[in-house]
Order: sequence, then structure tokens, then C-alpha cells
Amino acid sequence: MSNGSLPRYLSSAKPNPAGNRAPWYATIAPAYFGIFMWIAFYNDIGFKALPTGGLDAALGGLVVGAVLCYFLFYYVFGMLGMQTGLPLYVVGSSTFGTKGGYLFPGIFMGLLQIGWYSVATFFATKLVLAGLGAAPAHLMTVFDPEDAKRGFSILFVIVAIAWGYIFALFGAFGLRYVAAISSYLPWVAVAMLGIAGICALPYVGSFKFTAPADGPGALAGACIVINMVIGFFATAGAAGVDFGTAARNPEDVKAGGLTGVMLSILLAGGLGLVIVAGALGMQPGTTPKVDAALAVVSPGLAKIMLVLFAIGSMAPACFCSSIIGNSLSTMIPSLPRVPLTLGGATIGIILAATGIAGNLGAFFGLIGASFGPICGAMVADYLLSGRKWSGPRAGVSIAGYAAWVVGFLVGICNNPMVTNRLDREFLPGWHPTAVYSFVVAFVLYAVLAKAGLQGKPVEWPQAK
Repeated sequence: MSNGSLPRYLSSAKPNPAGNRAPWYATIAPAYFGIFMWIAFYNDIGFKALPTGGLDAALGGLVVGAVLCYFLFYYVFGMLGMQTGLPLYVVGSSTFGTKGGYLFPGIFMGLLQIGWYSVATFFATKLVLAGLGAAPAHLMTVFDPEDAKRGFSILFVIVAIAWGYIFALFGAFGLRYVAAISSYLPWVAVAMLGIAGICALPYVGSFKFTAPADGPGALAGACIVINMVIGFFATAGAAGVDFGTAARNPEDVKAGGLTGVMLSILLAGGLGLVIVAGALGMQPGTTPKVDAALAVVSPGLAKIMLVLFAIGSMAPACFCSSIIGNSLSTMIPSLPRVPLTLGGATIGIILAATGIAGNLGAFFGLIGASFGPICGAMVADYLLSGRKWSGPRAGVSIAGYAAWVVGFLVGICNNPMVTNRLDREFLPGWHPTAVYSFVVAFVLYAVLAKAGLQGKPVEWPQAK
């Protein structure tokens, strides 16, 4: 296959030159730091794990999750970006083929960002209204699937629509301004978490956990946290290819990941677990999330903090909408970027306004099941290719797609969004199926690649 017959997304790709790269503390670390300081990460991290396995198990699961995120879901992708200077949708053409790359990871990344945009819009709307004392009461506790059936207030829908479209436009036109602001916004979230964490400490000792007589207990609590952390991080880990294009050398990739990924997970997740444990100790018998757990501070301060948490979600919302536009317009160049961005945002706003986006546990699990196999297959491809990018492969890679299909099925086998409809759970809900899907895809891709089902390499002058 000649370069002239390559898809446009490959023939027009150009690597990021060395002169445009910068140290890890100015690129990779702050980018990931801002992602993990988003309330969507630490809001739900403890409300199931703590009553299931206790605080010690949840903290242990957080540490394991941080390590797995760095080694399995980030490091290889950061290295690929640093080595090639090319974005994820180009690098993925090695694992999934020049034609297969249209969907995985190209368009698929944009589609998943629509889901993330719905989460950003849901939480921002909820927090703003709660801070103003106007949120529906049932939104301030654990998400109940019946909430979506009851419907939300007209005010909630109006604010969700306004917030969603404003930041979709920012993502489509003014991302450079938001990027500058986002350098500071995550520190607002850190301050709020720190204040709430300090206030929660006196009550942590009052949180009592009794291990069940039968069942996994602590193991289940740890695994719930692991699954949620990886489910949240899966797409961001693969996006490490894009972040890695700004790295100067392997040391930047390592340092950026250790601080931006591992340290950020431990900081935000650890404070989130402490806050929820304090709230459980202060209010025995309840299972609040972080935004409801602000009962550990004064009512007036809690309302202010909720609004500040909403402000902290501005940057993630804009970045999500920007990725929607970038991914879809790159893979579908016949359609304009702005309408694609607004169209994707519209779907996200509908999911937010109807409350579907509030079911974070199931959503994180679905993201892990969807992108975990992509990550597993790409890591296997990287190792089989001698720890480097092998370049595009022709057509649709049977190895890549088979690995994704099987890995995805494994990943959703205990997801409530699937099992509730089938009325059957193939694995107990606490199993970290996001990890299983990665491992299954990794092994299957390696086996099929050894059998010659990767696809033939394509001559690509840019690789030189």
C-alpha cells in the first residue's frame, strides 16, 4: 500500500517536533493532575467500598489501583507518544489497522468523551444548584436508578442545557483560554478536599466496619476501589500517547506519570475516602458521597464549597468537548468540527439532564470494559514490536478486534447496566473486571499476533 492510498488521518499526520516539547512538570503532570482533581473521580470512590470492606481495605485498593494505572494503562502510552510524537488515533493503527483505526481508538474515543461530557454537565449542574439551595433533595444522596424515572426539576434541566452548551462552545472555539485557566482550577479542588478532610478526621475513628460472616469482605472493598479507579482512568491513560508527544525523553514520561497519575490518585482518592469515612462516622447508617459528606463542615461553608467544586469541573468539561470535536472531525473529515462537537455535546446534555450520567459506578465500569481491551491490545503490540511503534498495518487487524470483543465481554459481565437488563450476573459485582478485560485482551492479542493475524505493515514515509 502506497502512502497515497492511506486514509487521510494517517497521510496528513505529522509528529510533534522536538522544539515544541517541554519538561514533565509543565506538560504531563499538570494535565493528569487536573483530571484527578475533578469531583467525578473522588465523589463515588468510597460510598460502596467503605461499607463493604472498611477504610483500610479501600485505601489498599487505592494504592493498588494507582500502581496498575501507571504500569498498565499509562506508561506504554506515554512512551509511544514520546517516541513517535504522534497522537493516539495514529499510533492505534498499528494495533487495529489503517481501516480498523477509524473506530478503535479513533471515533470510539470521541464517543466515550460524550459520556464523560454528560458526567461533567450532570455534576456541575447538581453542585451549582446544591450550592444555591435549589437542587432536588434526592440528588444529594446515593444515586438511585429510580431517580431517572422520577425526573428532575425544570430548573435542573435548564441549568444543564445552559452549562452544557456554554462549555461545548468553549471546547470548540476557545480551548486555549480554558487551558490557561485550568492551570489554577485544580488547586481550588485540592483546597476544598483539604478543608473537608481536616474537618472529617475527628469522625473517622467513629466509623465502624463489621466484616460479613461470609463473602470476600475486605477483598471486595479493595477491588471495588480498584475497578472504579481504572474505569475512571482508562481513556485518560490511553490519552497518555497525546500527552507523551510533549515529553522530551523517557525520564519526562516516568516523572510525569509518577506525579500526575500515581500521586494524584492517592491524593484525591485518599482525601475522598477519609471524607466519606468521617461522614459515615458522624452519621452512622448512611452512605453519602463526597458532595453529601460535606456535612462534616459548616452548612454555609459547604454551600460555598459545592459551587467551587462546580467551578473546578469547568476545565474537564471543555477538554471533553474538545476531544469530541478533535476525534470525530479527524476521523470524519467531511463533517465540520464545530457541528460535530455540539452534536456530541447535545447527547451528553440529554444524558445529564435525565440523570443517567449520575450512575458513576456502572459508568466507570463500562468505560473500563470499553477501553481496557484497547489498552491491553496496544500494550501487547508494543512489547511484541520490541518496545517501539511498528507503524501502521493494513486493513482491519483481526488480532486487535478479536482482543477487543472478547475483552469487552469479560469487562461487562458484572456491570449493572448490562446485568440488570439480563437479570443475570456472571461475576459478583465487586470483581475488578476492568483489569480482567485488559489481561484477556493482552493475552489474546499476543496469541493471535503470533499466529500472523496482525496485518501486514504499511510503508509510511512519516515514520522515518
